[in-house]
Formats: sequence, structure tokens, C-alpha cells
Amino acid sequence: MFLPQVIKSARVMKKAVAHLIPFMEEERLANLQGKEDLDESSIYNGTVVIATVKGDVHDIGKNIVGVVLGCNNYKVVDLGVMTPCEKIIEAAIKEKADVVGLSGLITPSLDEMIHVAKEMQRAGLKIPLLIGGATTSKTHTAVKIAPRYDHPAIHVLDASRTVVVVSNLLDQGLREDFMEEIDEEYEEIREDHYDSLKDRRYLSLEEARSKGHKIEWNLPENAPPKPNMVGHKVYEDIDLNEILPYIDWNPFFQVWQLRGKYPNRGYPKLFNDATVGEEARRIFDEAQAMVRDLIDNRRIRASAIVSILPANAKGDDIVVYKDESRTEVAGTYYGLRQQAEKDKESSDPYMCLSDFIAPSSTGIPDYIGSIAASAGFGVDELAAKYEKEGDDYSAIMVKALADRFAEALTEKLHQDMRRELWGFAPDESLETQDLLSIKYQGIRPAPGYPSQPDHSEKNVMWKLGNIHENTGIELTESLMMHPGASVCALVFAHPKSSYFAVGKITKEQIDDYASRKNAPVSEIETWLRPILAYDA
Repeated sequence: MFLPQVIKSARVMKKAVAHLIPFMEEERLANLQGKEDLDESSIYNGTVVIATVKGDVHDIGKNIVGVVLGCNNYKVVDLGVMTPCEKIIEAAIKEKADVVGLSGLITPSLDEMIHVAKEMQRAGLKIPLLIGGATTSKTHTAVKIAPRYDHPAIHVLDASRTVVVVSNLLDQGLREDFMEEIDEEYEEIREDHYDSLKDRRYLSLEEARSKGHKIEWNLPENAPPKPNMVGHKVYEDIDLNEILPYIDWNPFFQVWQLRGKYPNRGYPKLFNDATVGEEARRIFDEAQAMVRDLIDNRRIRASAIVSILPANAKGDDIVVYKDESRTEVAGTYYGLRQQAEKDKESSDPYMCLSDFIAPSSTGIPDYIGSIAASAGFGVDELAAKYEKEGDDYSAIMVKALADRFAEALTEKLHQDMRRELWGFAPDESLETQDLLSIKYQGIRPAPGYPSQPDHSEKNVMWKLGNIHENTGIELTESLMMHPGASVCALVFAHPKSSYFAVGKITKEQIDDYASRKNAPVSEIETWLRPILAYDA
């Protein structure tokens, strides 16, 4: 059975149960009379407490896991999003949980999961801990989480694996062999990880900077394009019809775990796949029906802000000015530079985002852009309504579609910048697939992602654009955007700008970066833990 079918089955089951509850409750009370010691949880295969960790608002994957477990007769206690550690532990104890499951999407959530594992250990809990979410990995779980907890801590790749893992953990006949295999695998992962750290070589920060991406700014072809608009443009109550053509449907099918095989892996070829094609087409058609309902009945709203501001590079950082006089600094985007040694034969530069902005020392005026966009206003309320009605399928569907709208809106706004607002590509005429394949000039890297892995750089963007006040998009304490269906990115116009991954960096760069940001080293290490080339 495909995942969408499982979720739909749960919808039918919940509606049937809702009808039967009065009769079931009457029977339960009769059975409990004179049996005070009867454990009500005995009717389930087990109890699982699940939560999206503190500071994180994404819950599509968690919700799918909850439905799948429920369909397999597990009692699921869903604590929702942005759940503090103490609430998770309290619920695990109160509910006599057999398993705790943690979910998270952004890198700060990884640290929060480590914290939960430590606190579960300190509280004396002995129940298995499951780890899942887009930013999680088997390596991170094995290296950073499992050593902090004396009991099973297991990474679960996707919802389809959850029931298998939970059933193996709770079956006394299977648990020992299952955990022995996990323990051996995770020990190998840890050994490989630490061996790789020993073998990897890094350039000093000074040498990496000397081998940065050098642009000859004085050449006419390298002159930064002057924008048609300098400042901010706010978009309110955006017509979602306008962004439909920009939707990338591939991540939508990934949410529903519908994966075709070569040559039918991606949308729309997926519909031709012998195994999942028919189900993919069915769920796509149902998505189109919901899209029309969302738009025609204005059930969700979108807003955004686009900024193009005067800027110049200063070392690895990008200084943003208040106006074209460039006499007063409005804020600074701090950059991180590649340090991991490349192949001896390679002449590739050691890149930093500031390489794509003209240095202030050249006297050449340059600019940096940004986008913050959301299609998530009204989504949580609509999903809650569906959940109250026992319709998990529609609740998950609306969140998945809102994510697609947010990404599509960002794609369209970036195109508008290139064609009109910045205007360096007025004649650009690209099909949607060409846009998704990044066949345009410039890049739009997001804070917290490979080219600038530091989520705290969002604070600069929010301050410069007064984004919360202008759009309603706010940042959580872990710098997650809320509503969840939101996107933000910096925009670079130079034709030589390109995406790259900073990769692992040394303590030397962390110290330098912390000094430039005037922030404690420990705080920087927390935000950048996944890319540290050392243990901290």
C-alpha cells in the first residue's frame, strides 16, 4: 500500500471510530468496573510520544509518522511543534511511553535533539529514542546523539521505516538482535567519521583567502549591474494563480514517498512508472483540486518582500549601506570561506559569498538583494480544522502544497528581480524546468544552507528589511521562519557568482568569525556545529 493510501485509510478509520466512540466508551466503562488495575494502554501495541523539537515549526513528516503508527495500532501522543525538552520528558513519563520520536528540519534542531538525549539520560529514562527529519542523518545520530544516551537512539530515514523500527524495538524476541546490529553499524559509522577527520587537511584561513574566487572588477564585463530599483518592495495578498506555473512538483511527491525508477524518476515522467505512476497521477489530480479550492476560496494567503541594497565586500563580509551615498552602514552579512584542501591538481578557488560582491577598496558600487516570501498564512488554521475532522490526509496535503507555493513564489520573485527590479536580464525567457535547473544569471543562497550555513544571518536580513512588520513572517528562537511555508534568500547578480558548499571549517575560522560578529565562540559553534572540523 502506498503512503497516500495509508493516510486515506486512516481518515476512513477515524470517521468510523468517531461514530463508534459513544458505544465503545460505554463498553469500556463497563469492562473497567471493579478492575481498577486494568491498564488502558494494553489495547495498543505500544505508546509513542512524538514531537517537533523546540524552535522548529515543520511537522509534515512527523504528522505522517503519527498516522502510520496509528494505523498499526500504536497509541500516538503528538506534542506538536516547538516542543520544549521538559515537556517531552514529562509526557514520556506521564504516558508511560514505549518510544519517543523527535523531528526537526533545520540545523539548530540537531543541537536540541542532543540536548533532549542528554536530559533523557539525566532523568533516568530507558526508552528508545527515534530521530527523524530532513536535516538529520544516521551519521549525526551515531556520532552526536547515541553516545549521550545509554539506551537505543536510532535514526529513521522516513515514515515507511518507522513501524518496522518500533515493532523490532518492542518485540522482546527481536529487540536484542536488532539493537546489536544497530550498535555495530553505529560504531562503524563513528570510527569512519573520526578517521575522516584525521585524514582531512585544511588550509589556513589566510591561505584560503589568498586562493579565493578572484574577479577582475575593473574589466567592463565584470562591472556590477546597476539596479532599476534600490530599496524594498512589499507584496501583500499575492494572487496564487500567478505563481502556479513556477511550482516544482518533485518535492511534493517526495513528501508522499512516491519515487519512480529510471527513466521515470521525476515529474512528470513519474506518471509513467509501472509501480507508482498510477498512484502519483491520482494524488496529483487530488492536489490540483485542492489548489483550486485554496485559491478560489482564498483559504491561504501569501506575502513577500524583495530588497536591493547598496553593498560592498570587506574581506569575507558584505557591508550593506543605508543609501547610495555609502557613508553609513545599515548592517553586515558575515561570510564563511571554504578551507578543506582540494585535490592537488585542482585550481578551483576557495570560495566565500563575499567574492561575488565588489570590494569597497575598488571604489566600485555594488548591490546585494534578498527575498523573504511566505504562502503559509492561514495554513495552520486550515490544517487544524482538517485534523479536528479526522482528515489527516487533507491536513498533510495543504501543508505540502503551501510549501510548494512558497518555493514557487520565491522563484517568480527572483525572476522579476532579474527581468525588472534589478533588470540585468530584461530579455530572459526561460521555461519552468530551466528555472529549476538554475540556467539564469546569478544565485539566491539561503542562510543556513551550504553556501552560508549560519542561520543567525537571517537576523541581519530581517533587520534590514523590517521583514516581520512588512510581511508578517517571524523568526523563532531557533531562527525558523513562521509560518512554516516560508523561504528567504540572498540574491547575487554577478554572472560569475555560483553555488558552493562551505564544507568543514577549522577552529581558526570559527574564532575569526566570532570576533567579526562580536559573538561568543560557543554560540557560533552551536550554530555551526554540523560544519566544524573538530569536536566542540
